[in-house]
Amino acid sequence: MNRLIRVDPVVLKFLRPTPNPARYPPLKINPVLYPLHSDHYPPSFVRESPPEKTDSLEGTVERITFQASDTGYTVARLEVDGRWKRPITVVGPMVAVRTGERVSLEGNWIVHPNYGRQFQVTTCKLVYPSTIDGLRRYLGSGLIRGIGPVTARKIVDYFGAETLEVLESDSSRLREVPGVGSKKRAQIIEGWKEQRDIKDVMLFLQSHEVTVGIAARIYQEYGSDTIRRIQEDPYALEEEVWGIGFKTADKIAGQLGVEKDSPRRIQAGIRYVLRTASEKGHVFLPEEELITQAQAELEVREEQVEEGLETLKGEQKTIVEGERIYLPVLHQAEVETVQGCLRVLDSIEPWGARFEIPESDNDLLSQEQNDALKTVLKEPLVVLTGGPGTGKTTLLKAVVESVEACGGGVLLAAPTGRAARRLGEVTGREARTLHRTLEFDPIDQTFKRNQGYPLATDMLIVDEASMLDTYLMSQIMNALGEGTSLLLSGDVDQLPSIGPGAILKDLIDSEVVPIVRLQQVFRQARESHIITNAYRINQGQWPIIEQSKETDFFFIEEDDPGRVADLIEDLCVNRLPPYANLNPVEDIQVLCPMYRGQAGANVLNERLQERFNSHPVRVQRGGREYRIGDKVMQIRNNYDKVVFNGEVGRIIDIDVKNGWMGVQFEGVVTYKLNELDELVPAYAISVHRSQGSQYPAVVMPLMTEHYPMLYRNLLYTAITRAERLVVLVGSPKALAIALQNVEERQRHTSLGQRLQQSPFVKD
Repeated sequence: MNRLIRVDPVVLKFLRPTPNPARYPPLKINPVLYPLHSDHYPPSFVRESPPEKTDSLEGTVERITFQASDTGYTVARLEVDGRWKRPITVVGPMVAVRTGERVSLEGNWIVHPNYGRQFQVTTCKLVYPSTIDGLRRYLGSGLIRGIGPVTARKIVDYFGAETLEVLESDSSRLREVPGVGSKKRAQIIEGWKEQRDIKDVMLFLQSHEVTVGIAARIYQEYGSDTIRRIQEDPYALEEEVWGIGFKTADKIAGQLGVEKDSPRRIQAGIRYVLRTASEKGHVFLPEEELITQAQAELEVREEQVEEGLETLKGEQKTIVEGERIYLPVLHQAEVETVQGCLRVLDSIEPWGARFEIPESDNDLLSQEQNDALKTVLKEPLVVLTGGPGTGKTTLLKAVVESVEACGGGVLLAAPTGRAARRLGEVTGREARTLHRTLEFDPIDQTFKRNQGYPLATDMLIVDEASMLDTYLMSQIMNALGEGTSLLLSGDVDQLPSIGPGAILKDLIDSEVVPIVRLQQVFRQARESHIITNAYRINQGQWPIIEQSKETDFFFIEEDDPGRVADLIEDLCVNRLPPYANLNPVEDIQVLCPMYRGQAGANVLNERLQERFNSHPVRVQRGGREYRIGDKVMQIRNNYDKVVFNGEVGRIIDIDVKNGWMGVQFEGVVTYKLNELDELVPAYAISVHRSQGSQYPAVVMPLMTEHYPMLYRNLLYTAITRAERLVVLVGSPKALAIALQNVEERQRHTSLGQRLQQSPFVKD
């Protein structure tokens, strides 16, 4: 094993602390590209002074300065009886509060650096006005459709203190009011019902300790039917409302009186354990493992879990095969994938049988590549795998050219936009994301391409196939028409997909699907220490570290996590951009084993955001701050917006007043402010989320605090994301742990076993 050599600070000047940080000031965002709107209201993101002691207030809302419809964040002026002569400013979550309403507030006094002393609201309860003047102002505030100041005066003058009781329980009496016709009465009755429904829902949810932001999201999904839906099945929230997990739904259920050993709670908990397992890559769980996990999560007896599981089996809400328990959607996807593979392999007329394939070798390819080319053109389904520098992209280009030369058609696709763009660049042809290729319909939430409407092509090539999860693979197989060949290309030694399954590994291990493995590393690739060290790491060997400005692979030793974060910040902001002529935001990507920790992605994102982006328009949600110009990543598949897990974009606009944000991906995608938990800052991201992407430079912290994620294939994946430069910063001990740790978390999948047990035999 090579000893780790400390980098010579004299030889590599860019790696020593910069003596004059002012030489490279923070980037300024171009105001032409990222316009600043004068009507943005910024109170929700400015950091306030420490709060004073808890206080309570009761008063009348004199004016609403700002209110976000999605989250209920409100800035208002409040008239407080007997305490101040002038209205005070109150800020915080006050969903559906309107001018003229009387409210009871709890919260803290704060001193805002720009707006002075304010009352920061934590809870808000409605108190109906009791005075005639208060009733006039309340009804005439525009709160209720159909009632303006004039109509409000007429109604209150006629009914007096009984006004609200009449509206609530005997609205037919409105016909008694002079000057209020039938059309106006219908408007008033409907408007009162709408406002009452909203307030009833919000009061109901808040009384059960649901935060305002979550309450707003639930109401947005269920509307006036919210209370009934939650009372019927609070656990449906987890599946039907994004951002609400089982624990939140379980808390609401407990508030509603659902007992811990309730059958519906246990059944919901079992499905929650299966969904959580799928988020960790599992397609199924063994029954014993599922019961153990559910029992611990729910704190109930084993026999109660077994009873709940039997009920779910009977209702087909779980699928059971022997000791394997599946969610129905994943079971169906895996079965359809196997059926599709066998159908293509057993194709009566594979692509190669319809065209005359030339036997001559391609002079531009190695013998290994020429042999691989012949296999790909002959077989209807092939997996192409190989490490960096083995010429996979060169071979893909040769495949495309060969098919086209024979008169065939080819479609090129990849799981992400970045991977598709790279595939298009190396082949010189159009390449699309799989969702676009399969024509995903965001309205119906389905893929249009299927067996009834298959892809019109002779061959489909999918690059970065290590990223394919079980569901997406099933959609690919469903979209292949009779005689269409499929080529899956990817590096099986990289991390598996973020979603459930291990498609590439299972296909290779099954030995049913033809495999082409490229192993020859070309001379130009061998000259790169990035590629050399990637192979060494993949074999558990210590990487080569040289004291040379010519190398493209560096390791800076540092055991202190705080100091590691300092070094990474300095590298990204000051040292690497001039050293390697890099754009610090676009060309340098920090890849982290974990989000947590002093040298994790969360902390590094905050630090790099402060250095790179000083744009004044910003908003805070969920403990994160978003600014115009920020690099962000989507972290879930959003089929409505047609933007998917792992896609990176830039924030181009934030409109706090109207509650939305615009993000530039391949096109501009608009988010409501209560949807921002789908986006995370992307100055630093996890290695898992970097799959399918290439960056000019990769900087990676490597600390023992990252121990749970220090696997050899994680380190290998991170290094192979870099094109020109790799800088590892951290502990030699952490590097040693990663090199030795090959026992990655095994995924429970049955794709390979299904293929092996199939009656299909390839001649």
